[in-house]
Amino acid sequence: MKEYASLLARILLSAVFLVAGINKIMNPVGTQQYMAAYKMPFTSLFWIGAVVFEVAGGLSILFGFKARWGALALFMFLIPATLIFHTDFSDPNQIGIFLKNLAIMGGLLMVASSGPGSLSVDRR
Repeated sequence: MKEYASLLARILLSAVFLVAGINKIMNPVGTQQYMAAYKMPFTSLFWIGAVVFEVAGGLSILFGFKARWGALALFMFLIPATLIFHTDFSDPNQIGIFLKNLAIMGGLLMVASSGPGSLSVDRR
């Protein structure tokens, strides 16, 4: 059961990042405008970085290929993303997103510390 639970956890965790990365690819202008609204400079560079982290990290976790590194990279990615975009605690939606990101960070730390499980590329 443990191997299936690890696989399901990786699928669910990676879905967050893969969907976000694909959405950024599909709407680069909107993503960069959102970043600019938060006074971020070099939005083109940060857009590329976000896409690379989310897609590569998401695929790493999904397939369990270098999953510990992928999880750590996404954990580090989420720290500034959460602090920049989701700390308006006067907005209940932002509180929810902030807490969701903390929970995701917990899942990423579990993958980083425990590994991807036996149903993964790393274990084959």
